[in-house]
Amino acid sequence: MGTFFLPWTAKKTNERVLNEANKRRSLVRTIRKRQATFLGHVMRRGKLEHLVTTGKFEGKRSRGRQREKIIDGLATWLGTGKVSDILAAVKDRVLWRDMIANAY
Repeated sequence: MGTFFLPWTAKKTNERVLNEANKRRSLVRTIRKRQATFLGHVMRRGKLEHLVTTGKFEGKRSRGRQREKIIDGLATWLGTGKVSDILAAVKDRVLWRDMIANAY
């Protein structure tokens, strides 16, 4: 009788689709890209979120190990290493988009 095959019921896994398209999962890269675009938006506004993101609050520090700021992680990811370079680049929207697009 032969094999019974209905193409509309054939199931493909996500891994198979990614392999056929020669792509790989890039969740961390997607998260960092979204963080960078949000950071650019917040820094250009310059309101309370700007203060929170840069960590410029007065008062006592918390005890224990200090938390890593988002901006420090993005500086490492973008390859600049300096937060001051990032803060300068954020003001120029075209430069900022190029930095995000060319990040690894």
